[in-house]
Amino acid sequence: MKELLCLGIESTAHTFGAGIVSENGKIYSDSRDVYIPAVGRGIHPTEAAQHHNIVAPKVILDAFRKADLKPRVIDIIAYSCGPGLGPCLRIGATIARALSTYLCKPLVPVNHAIAHIEIASLTTGAKDPLTVLVSGGHTAIVAYAAGRWRIYGETEDITLGNLLDMFAREVGLPSPGGPEVEKLAEMGKVFIDLPYTVKGNDVAYSGLLSAALRKYKDGVDLKDLCFSLQEVAFAMIVEATERSLAHTEKKELLLSGGVAANKRLQGMLESIAREHDVKFYCVDKSLSGDSGVQIAWNGILAYKCGLGINVEKSCVKSRWRLDQVNVPWRS
Repeated sequence: MKELLCLGIESTAHTFGAGIVSENGKIYSDSRDVYIPAVGRGIHPTEAAQHHNIVAPKVILDAFRKADLKPRVIDIIAYSCGPGLGPCLRIGATIARALSTYLCKPLVPVNHAIAHIEIASLTTGAKDPLTVLVSGGHTAIVAYAAGRWRIYGETEDITLGNLLDMFAREVGLPSPGGPEVEKLAEMGKVFIDLPYTVKGNDVAYSGLLSAALRKYKDGVDLKDLCFSLQEVAFAMIVEATERSLAHTEKKELLLSGGVAANKRLQGMLESIAREHDVKFYCVDKSLSGDSGVQIAWNGILAYKCGLGINVEKSCVKSRWRLDQVNVPWRS
């Protein structure tokens, strides 16, 4: 019997991606093109959407070329329905609708945040983890319970990835800012006192950003500032994660999302996992960022549980919390 194949289309923010995955979890292809703003500028939604519109044909054709497959053999078309930037989401959704209609294939909307978690679970082997999801669009500590991913802690303002990107942008580092901050942090030697804000099990990063930028304008060494910014920001989410581990009594800890590529954050979370006798997993760097692969895999999981959508009703949801989404494949 032929295995199901899904084409996933990702377009939530700066990345337009297309990936093909089988129901057995085999990744046939992963093709992406990233919109990179000029130094000192963030993502402009309209410009990013224009970028996606231009590169989409090339990226999708490249995904089929890498997979050595023809479009007609695809069984499912999945797309990132949200959360994300409205103009960017609409480009991906429009292309997915067109392909679904032309190829006469079912259309499946995917929550981008849950897709990050599920691709990490697939590729690491984690079964029932407490998950730390950290990226430019998400900062949350979640675990599965009673049909949905439940949030045990989250940011009250900006995300961890946004903190790093905004700081990098303001001090003149190129985009994406997270890896650039990490490089400089490795050379820092002096810890600079910065605000540490944990409220219950939630974190808040906007005050930390403002204080770090003030220190920079006061002439504090950038390497030391990057080092201190990382240490404080990561310690906050790690503290909340350790409390969540004690509360949920989960035996696995999973790190996913774009910021999961940061070695210092991996080390800090792995340390608390050892202390609690919990197995630590981290998504591979190649799949930590946004990709069509994560959308395709989540599309298969949803489709096999009977989830899909008519083209006429396939709107995007720029605000779509992951704890609002039923995940019957984990029942």
